[in-house]
Amino acid sequence: MTPSESMNAWPPGKVPAHAECLLTTTGAAASASRLIALTCDREDDRGYRKATDAAVKGAAEMGQAPGNRAAVVVNPVKLADDEAFRKAVRRAMDAHGWAEPLWLETTPEDPGRGQAESAVSAGVDLVLACGGDGTVTGCAEGVVGTGVPLAVIPMGTGNLLARNVGLPMALDEALEVALGSVQRPIDAGRVNGTLFVVMAGVGLDARMLSGATDPLKKRLGWAAYAISAIRHLGDQPMRVTVSANGDQPRRMRSTALIVGNVGWLRGGVPLLPDARPDDGRLDAIALFASGPASWLAVVADIVLRRPARGGVHRVQFTELRVTLDEEQPWELDGEVMGRTSQLTVVAEPGALLLRMPASAAHHLASRPPSHPGTSWQ
Repeated sequence: MTPSESMNAWPPGKVPAHAECLLTTTGAAASASRLIALTCDREDDRGYRKATDAAVKGAAEMGQAPGNRAAVVVNPVKLADDEAFRKAVRRAMDAHGWAEPLWLETTPEDPGRGQAESAVSAGVDLVLACGGDGTVTGCAEGVVGTGVPLAVIPMGTGNLLARNVGLPMALDEALEVALGSVQRPIDAGRVNGTLFVVMAGVGLDARMLSGATDPLKKRLGWAAYAISAIRHLGDQPMRVTVSANGDQPRRMRSTALIVGNVGWLRGGVPLLPDARPDDGRLDAIALFASGPASWLAVVADIVLRRPARGGVHRVQFTELRVTLDEEQPWELDGEVMGRTSQLTVVAEPGALLLRMPASAAHHLASRPPSHPGTSWQ
């Protein structure tokens, strides 16, 4: 398929909102045309996906220089300088003998899954997720179970997966890891059928994320979440029924219930200190506090890694069922998903192949699993 045929795959006048799908070709055809820019009005999502797949396939069929090829899936909102970013990526690709990559941008409607799926269909050897945790999760869902590895170029506010597995934050260093040869399977989880790789939760954390607006995050960074959380410390606790690993249901009051594939927050806060991304299990914590004094005690228990007690309860699981007396807001990898009265959380061991530094891979491989308990403590 030629570039013009790929371009014609879009219905007339239907092209994505403020987004570009940049498909770059290499090989003999590239000397005539290095870059195909495809822009349109995304009113028909199925037409957009079909056209994106056709364009990716067309680029792949134009002939390529020897070497591996990656897809760069980027959230354009996170780019301060698009041109400088693309130059840095191309420079790293050239240095490692990789072909010119596919360039794919996320949109508000599709934060990465569709782009990653199209890239996998085109036969790429690697998908680079360039953005925050939402972009990483979207791309992970597009490659999970395919054997195509995922690399992370951190550009978000939290970057929790990157931080928890020891990925570098600087662009050039992150590209070195992405284009290296070290990769390791890590777990994922699903909440009500939707994939996550970092954390998901119901209650306070979802309200905190909802209150941390983009302008506030841009101005204050991670502190925006802390300010938003403080505003909700006085909210009424939830009444929940939880069952881990098929055990007898347990009733409890909880201000927040959080599940995680990894456990450390920004600032070195060990919310789920026993969580590790390759043990085949997920971890959960239920927090309960009713005033300033009890919140201070809960925070102290978490920071000092005290055994579960009082307002802190933990469990490791492969399946967790949560029933709420009333609908509550819930979030998944930093994205507020709406309101629900039921959650089913399932672990997917070794579902994702992740590029990481050799030191991080060695640390995971040599660290013995910690199983504090498969019943609530």
